[in-house]
Amino acid sequence: MTTMEEFAEYYGMPSWSVTNAFRVLTRKKPLEDSNESKLAKVLSAFDLTALGIGSTLGVGVYVLAGEVSKQYAGPAVVVSFLIAAIASIFAGLCYAEFGARVPKAGSAYIYSYVTIGEFIAFLIGWNLILEYAIGSASVVKGLSTYLDQLCGNPMSSFLGTHMPINIDGMGAYPDLFAFVVTILFSLAIAVGAKESTRVNNVFTMLNLGVVLFVIIAGLFKVSSSNWSIPKSEVPEGYGNGGFMPYGVSGIIKGAAVCFYGFIGFDCIATAGEEAKNPKKSIPFAVIVSLAMIFLAYFGVSTVLTMMLPYFMQDEKAPLPHVFRINGWHVAEYVVSIGAMFGLCSSMMGAMFPLPRIVFAMSNDGLLFKFLGDISEKYKTPFKGTMITGLLTGILAAVFNLSQLVNMMSIGTLLAYSMVASCVLMLRYEVDDRRESRIVANGRAMVLEEDRPCGLWRRIFNLNGQMVPTKQTSRIVTYSVTLFSLWCMVFSQILTKFEEDLGNVTSFDGVKLVLGTVPLVLLLLIISRQPTSGVKLSFKVPLVPWLPGISILINIYLMIKLDILTWVRFSIWIAIGLAIFLSYGIRHSRLRQREQRNNSIAMMRDCSNSALLGGQENSKYGNEVPLILMHSTS
Repeated sequence: MTTMEEFAEYYGMPSWSVTNAFRVLTRKKPLEDSNESKLAKVLSAFDLTALGIGSTLGVGVYVLAGEVSKQYAGPAVVVSFLIAAIASIFAGLCYAEFGARVPKAGSAYIYSYVTIGEFIAFLIGWNLILEYAIGSASVVKGLSTYLDQLCGNPMSSFLGTHMPINIDGMGAYPDLFAFVVTILFSLAIAVGAKESTRVNNVFTMLNLGVVLFVIIAGLFKVSSSNWSIPKSEVPEGYGNGGFMPYGVSGIIKGAAVCFYGFIGFDCIATAGEEAKNPKKSIPFAVIVSLAMIFLAYFGVSTVLTMMLPYFMQDEKAPLPHVFRINGWHVAEYVVSIGAMFGLCSSMMGAMFPLPRIVFAMSNDGLLFKFLGDISEKYKTPFKGTMITGLLTGILAAVFNLSQLVNMMSIGTLLAYSMVASCVLMLRYEVDDRRESRIVANGRAMVLEEDRPCGLWRRIFNLNGQMVPTKQTSRIVTYSVTLFSLWCMVFSQILTKFEEDLGNVTSFDGVKLVLGTVPLVLLLLIISRQPTSGVKLSFKVPLVPWLPGISILINIYLMIKLDILTWVRFSIWIAIGLAIFLSYGIRHSRLRQREQRNNSIAMMRDCSNSALLGGQENSKYGNEVPLILMHSTS
């Protein structure tokens, strides 16, 4: 290796070797960053809980119960919500542990950065930007449409006549109301985290009040007979009546739809740097918000299906419809107002994390620097917030978002999967702070990582090793990777049972059993490895089984998305890769830190060489010290 090649290696300059490229793409952010946050720590556990509830319990509570009960599950929609809640809690517990580990802005982006590496972290962050931007735009579009219909469609009639957009894939007219509302909400978020969460708290409390009103008022009109309607009274095409008119497969399909009603709680994790006590408040907020959201969904769906037969539900506005049928017009208007508050709180919850993700990526040098500038006055990323708000407003104003909603789901499910995977890897990582000696039976036992033993003894840790090593950590990493890949295969097997349960053969059953064995075996291998001794305020229980189930559920739901969603997702990824390769990889703060460390190491080597034998024994000759003096001055 020549002098200049050694110099380039020390400085972290890109090389064309595969090994060096892999090292650059997988460099990890230190888990404990000593840099103080520039964001104001003003959010309490109550603020974070309200943020999670507000971002999740939006228009879904006013729509999902009617849609799922009529099309998929009937009165068993309550079971569908229960299954979806359990699946969401699995993901939520993983987020809670990471919130206790890494209380930083950036959510799944920062989690994957400290665990897997820079490249995967950028892709996750880039997907989260897409998720929150489309989520915000779709919510404000729904708010605009709802208000327009409530007032007799004056806005759509006027703008559709005077400002039509005749382009496929876009809206019929520029939605100026949606654009203005988006800018106003962005300004409210940019002014300060505490001020914006106060507004969100008001919206959330009003929304919860309306949900509670629906449940209490509906109890006066419920009838248990609506859960046991005989098949003879059910119109054709609406199943077999009873509690499960569409069978078990209908409940499973309904649970997949209901799962999306719980998406949004992850915004809690993006506010880690602005929480007063993030290591305790983030786990608390995640768990409490998911529990309250499930109780709201469960209560509303129970009352709804007991007030009116499932086949008579209105799919678009079930709650106003059921009160209208029962002649309660006051309750109908109360529910309509509640839907407005629910949309506003959902919009606030969807928009709040977006600038935080951008801030985290910009602060790490992977996105343009100005996006992460903190306002001296407001202590928030003001520029990034307004720019992302402007882009979201444009999306809401000119695009037809109906075909893009699935893209929000794919980004969220991918983030959930990565967080669960990261929890597994960190739980079994090598802890440099622990001694390589442990005391057993009153004497010190030296743990030798490279002690010769059989392959199966190493894989299943039959030697009873108690402290993680690089070897055991690699076993976990490989097992998690294989588990995720096999989940894709297993999801294809499960699809047969969901879509055509009545025609399942014994051969399908054998495939299901054989497909389950590798999943269980890989999780068993992981469970046998020694765990890290890092103390946390919250840990996911039943590791690795609970995170493993979370990964399986998320990958299964991703497989169910249509092919066009994957095509659009690939285009978005291509744009992100262009930014990363042209800007992020060169401006990464980790790369700059490596350069500084390598520069110091080179100067130390040169000094040691000079002391030992003068410049003639220097490894780098006469050329490098001059360059070093110039670069470090």
